Amino acid sequence: MAPLRAFIMSLSLLLGAVPARAEGTSVPFGSFKADPTLPVEVVSESLDVNQADGSAEFIGKVVVTQGQMRLSADRVLVIYDQEAKGIERLEAEGNVLLVNGPEAAAEADRADYTIDSGIVILTGNVLLTQGPSTLASNRATVNLVSGTASMEGRVKTILRTEQN
Repeated sequence: MAPLRAFIMSLSLLLGAVPARAEGTSVPFGSFKADPTLPVEVVSESLDVNQADGSAEFIGKVVVTQGQMRLSADRVLVIYDQEAKGIERLEAEGNVLLVNGPEAAAEADRADYTIDSGIVILTGNVLLTQGPSTLASNRATVNLVSGTASMEGRVKTILRTEQN
């Protein structure tokens, strides 16, 4: 009976601290709230600029930083808005790692980051780590402005009891 009680207590604490939604699981993502108006810095091995479509392709050990947020990938495509006054979105592929502060990170095959909204959509083998907790899913939507993430598609986590 004690292990069942510990499981129910752990589950109620998890669900009490993290509001669940029917379409997925919502969790906190980092203690820092992002500011999408901050400058974006990109470092890579190579750069190819396409003036015709207003994009820039960064390839090889790409690291994108904006305030406390860091996004790394094998390849990042930067798409500028129509007036070329700023970045509209980033498309990252290959070994994607999104970090928001010292305690939150997510891995995925792909990430699409819309700068103005602060929304990052991670797809393919998503693994989200927040402190000692780890969740896996097919897709995650991270809101860097609010500091939350929503997990969708076969969400998996391990609930720890006091005994383990």
